[in-house]
Amino acid sequence: MASAVQGCSKAGRRNTHQVEAQLQYIAIMKTATIPFVRVDPEFRAEVESVLGRGETLSELVEASVRAGVQHRRVQAEFIARGMRSRDEAHRTGEYVNADTVIEQLQRKLDEARNRTAKTQE
Repeated sequence: MASAVQGCSKAGRRNTHQVEAQLQYIAIMKTATIPFVRVDPEFRAEVESVLGRGETLSELVEASVRAGVQHRRVQAEFIARGMRSRDEAHRTGEYVNADTVIEQLQRKLDEARNRTAKTQE
């Protein structure tokens, strides 16, 4: 590789060093892979068109997978809390009428809308 770097311009050598450093980082820090995803060329072009400046497709995929995993964790925790609440209601026999809950939520929504309307005036 050294001979290839010798024939490059300064900018080319700098870029080569950046690539080498990135590959070393990946080799050290990332020890597992996510399966490749096959998509049609139009979708890949669409994905590439929304990449941030300097962002790679791999970085976008990793961020998306991480966000998906986090969303599913939050969703699973939400369901688990609901199940515990249901079990507690069964155990104690204490329930809140659905109409009461809807009324309370509607009141909160109306109050939030009123606050928003006042700040926009």
